[in-house]
Amino acid sequence: MGELLVRAEGLARVFGDGPAAVTALAEATFDIEAADRIAVVGPSGSGKSTLLHLIAGLDRPTAGTIEWPGIGPFESLRPGPVSFAFQGPSLLPPLTVLENVELPVLLAGGTEQEATWAAAELIERLELTPVADKLPEELSGGQSQRAGAARALVGTPRLILADEPTGQQDRASGQRVLDVIMERAEATGAALLVATHDRAVFERLDRRWTLVDRRLETGVVVRSA
Repeated sequence: MGELLVRAEGLARVFGDGPAAVTALAEATFDIEAADRIAVVGPSGSGKSTLLHLIAGLDRPTAGTIEWPGIGPFESLRPGPVSFAFQGPSLLPPLTVLENVELPVLLAGGTEQEATWAAAELIERLELTPVADKLPEELSGGQSQRAGAARALVGTPRLILADEPTGQQDRASGQRVLDVIMERAEATGAALLVATHDRAVFERLDRRWTLVDRRLETGVVVRSA
C-alpha cells in the first residue's frame, strides 16, 4: 500500500437542473495512491474528462466527497502538487512556448534560471526546441498539445493527470509523449492517471479504470507493480 493521495466517495457531477439536467459522472468511489499508474478508458462522452477535472480540483462535485490526504487542502493543489495535461488548447496566448513551460516553476517560487533550465530540458525531449520562441497561435495542434504536456511535467508534481495526451500526435510523437510522461512520473514518484482511447497508451499502465454510462469501474489490475 502506497501513500494515499486522493480519496473520493460517491463523487458525482450534474450539469443543469430539473428535466434538463445532464449527469456527467455518477457516484464514483476510488482511491489514488502514490506511484499508481492508471489508464481511464471509455467511449467519448462517458465522463473521463469530468473525472479528471474533479480529481484536479478544476471542477467541484454536485454530490459526494473528494479529498487529497497525501497532498493537502483544495487550496494547495496548484501550482505544483497536481499537474494537468489538457486535451485541447491550454497555453497562455501572450507567452511563448518557453515562457508557458517555465510558468509553473516560477509560480512555485523557483528562480528564472531554474525555470529556464527545467523548461528547456522538457522542450527538447518533446521535440519543441525549434518553436520554443513562438507564440501558441503559431503552433500546430500537435505542437500545442506537446507544449501543454511539457508545462504539466516541468515541476515535481505528486499527481499527474493527462487527458488524451496523444490525441493530436502521430504514432512516433505519441510514443515520445507517453515516454516522457512516464519518465517524469517515475523520476518524481508521482501518481499518474491518463484518460485515453489509445491502446498503445493504456497497455503500458498497470491499472485500468473503465467508464460506462458515466459510471466508474476501478477493479482491473493489468499487471502487478
